[in-house]
Amino acid sequence: MDIFQGLIYGFSVSLQLSNLFACLLGVVLGTVVGDLPGLGPVAAIALLLPITLKMSTVASIIMLAGGFYGAMYGGSITSILVNIPGESASVVTCLDGYPMAQKGRAGPALAISAIGSFVAGTLSILGLTFLGPLLAKFALKFGAPEFFSLILFGLTMIAYLTSGSWIKAVLMAALGLTLRTVGADPIEGTPRFTYGFTSIMDGIEITAIVIGLFAISEVFFNIERTLQNREILSAPITGLWPTCRDLRVSAAPIGRGSLIGFFLGIIPGIGPVVPTFISYGVEKRISRHPERFGTGMIEAVAAPEAANNAATGGSLIPLFSLGIPANLVMALLISALMLHGIQPGPLLMRDHPEVFWGVITSMYTGNVFLLILNLPLVGIWVKILKIPYFLLFPLIILLCVIGVYSVNSNPMDIVVMTLFGGIGYFMRKFGYEAAPMVLALVLGGILELTFRQSLIFFRGDLTLFFSRPIAAIFLIAAFLVILSAFLPGLKKIRSQVPGE
Repeated sequence: MDIFQGLIYGFSVSLQLSNLFACLLGVVLGTVVGDLPGLGPVAAIALLLPITLKMSTVASIIMLAGGFYGAMYGGSITSILVNIPGESASVVTCLDGYPMAQKGRAGPALAISAIGSFVAGTLSILGLTFLGPLLAKFALKFGAPEFFSLILFGLTMIAYLTSGSWIKAVLMAALGLTLRTVGADPIEGTPRFTYGFTSIMDGIEITAIVIGLFAISEVFFNIERTLQNREILSAPITGLWPTCRDLRVSAAPIGRGSLIGFFLGIIPGIGPVVPTFISYGVEKRISRHPERFGTGMIEAVAAPEAANNAATGGSLIPLFSLGIPANLVMALLISALMLHGIQPGPLLMRDHPEVFWGVITSMYTGNVFLLILNLPLVGIWVKILKIPYFLLFPLIILLCVIGVYSVNSNPMDIVVMTLFGGIGYFMRKFGYEAAPMVLALVLGGILELTFRQSLIFFRGDLTLFFSRPIAAIFLIAAFLVILSAFLPGLKKIRSQVPGE
């Protein structure tokens, strides 16, 4: 099946009424969750994941993908109107989006954010459409040693690019790998660290851990913070559509931000945060008036928002082609695919073309939904921001409990969720990031399996990893990343990048 046949087949799948409704529901719920300060794409996927378990595989992944890029847009609303990023990738939008709102230009800021997101999202999907199949064909050359090396490199990059202590990130990744060993041995099938509990023979439920670490801990954190004294723009939002000059000034930044976001989003560990900062820096560097950045420049809103959403499409390429998540949200999508009995990777396009092409084409539709719905509904998003948090958090906890229990109908999962909710709260208090831990937890099984398969294949000779060119390249790259963590100049750059 060539690319154009795949697109035709994909649209025949994604435009089915049930899948179309799943896409619409995903982008709307994602925008609502992203609109709430402190919650973001990870929380959106964590809350939507249990809902999708009773749905078809295609509809569930379409909904989760819609929740992802819907939450990315929702985060820009809080950045512009409240000066609180709905998620970390919207931090840069605060710098000029909120000053625009203070000047009475909240409408154009929100509109250019929606337009930039639509254009960048569409361009990134085009890139995904053409590059995804090519990379999948290349990945067919991968064996166990290559996958082990690639996963190790990805985990190294993720730990390296976290905002806090690199040592803490490595410890979190090690904890995730340790938790992954609970359950049956992947080669011999013998139980490990189960202590007689048959309910964890298949391992600790990842959904319960993720919802606990991100949704429940976020509730605990916000109850303490209470988000008091947040100043929400009270003036009516008028003049929603940007002027011709706004569109002309923003056109090139949207294009540059789309390219930066897409190509950086492909790299494991980068995520959407780094591209937004780089695109903002590029626009400031080439601007004729860099001193005006931070005072309400519309191009300083357009470029980061484009990079933010373009990274979404880019991050799907390693997920679908290699089975490797480029960021935490992609790790949750891998979990969703595995819950439906599908292994992402180079054989996904051949074995499950309805998932591969259906999800890709649904993103075209989803971006249109976002553009059509979000501009007229700005007033509703503002009203959601005004809901007191003490009314929201019981509903969030109830959804989490119902969702986690519905996965396996196992009360122990609720205990695990609550436990990791408390652990996640203290991790945030003491500067330990959850992303390396969750990614290691998701990838740990594949990492161990491919490593042990390689040892069996090489008869225990570790040096043979370097006899295979692709595996050697990834191992050397991982070593160089570790080495660079100790270089003063790069450590300083790393410290300026916010975590996800």
